[in-house]
Amino acid sequence: MRFDVATLKFDDKGLIPAIAQDEGGAVLMMAWMNAEAVTRTLETGRVTYWSRSRQSFWIKGETSGHVQELVEMRVDCDRDCLLMVVRQEGPACHTNRRSCFYTAIRDGDEVELMAPMA
Repeated sequence: MRFDVATLKFDDKGLIPAIAQDEGGAVLMMAWMNAEAVTRTLETGRVTYWSRSRQSFWIKGETSGHVQELVEMRVDCDRDCLLMVVRQEGPACHTNRRSCFYTAIRDGDEVELMAPMA
């Protein structure tokens, strides 16, 4: 069966959450995609998100050099969330960390799990 972007369930703003995970299984970040971003990602192999703040496409690594190369796109069972398995160059987070999920809540305290990359 061929993939059809129209089968995805976008929210009322035309967006769907997209989680980026590296090939080792580490969750790197979460961002948003619209139908065109999904299509561009599949066509180019470069993960393209939709920036809600800038109201424009955002090709990961376009300005930072921290590129996300698409290995595989997965659709969840409800078709309302995407998983991008990626080959990540450098940090994924704008704070210069490998992952945006670098803070844990442990016994009510926030604990920083990783420092910025050098």
